[in-house]
Amino acid sequence: METKHIICLLAVCLIVAIPLIMYAGKTEEQGYFEGSDDVGTEAIESTGYHPWFSPIWEPPSGEIESLLFALQAAIGAIIIGYYVGYFKAKRELAQ
Repeated sequence: METKHIICLLAVCLIVAIPLIMYAGKTEEQGYFEGSDDVGTEAIESTGYHPWFSPIWEPPSGEIESLLFALQAAIGAIIIGYYVGYFKAKRELAQ
């Protein structure tokens, strides 16, 4: 391996390890790892905004909500991957 690759691997390891070490054992109640959805919702609610409508259906649990989100992401990745592969193969066959 080249030195450049080793340096890049070490940089990636540091980027992953430093936050995990800095926030080890700290929870959301302490303000760590709070999502932008939570912060945005709090900021909007503090202005007195009230939603115009309510959802038609809400998932019964957070796990099902996460499952549906992951399924949506997987379907999108499959569609994008199909078209990238399709156009790449089409371009290679044209040459």
